[in-house]
Amino acid sequence: MRLGVGLGLLAWGAVGLQLSDRAEDKYGFKASDEEKARLSQLAPRIVTVDRDSSNSSSTRAGDSSKDR
Repeated sequence: MRLGVGLGLLAWGAVGLQLSDRAEDKYGFKASDEEKARLSQLAPRIVTVDRDSSNSSSTRAGDSSKDR
């Protein structure tokens, strides 16, 4: 019983993924380039920062070697 429900939900999702692009085109819900640009401005950006290995343990926020 549970296996059938699980496979049914997976099939429902697969059909939805296949038909959603066609439905967007048919009903005019396709995003314009302007909307895509506004959405990309709202997306979070990940910035990597290289850590200096010689100062990594002694340089913490609010902690300086002069206070010791």
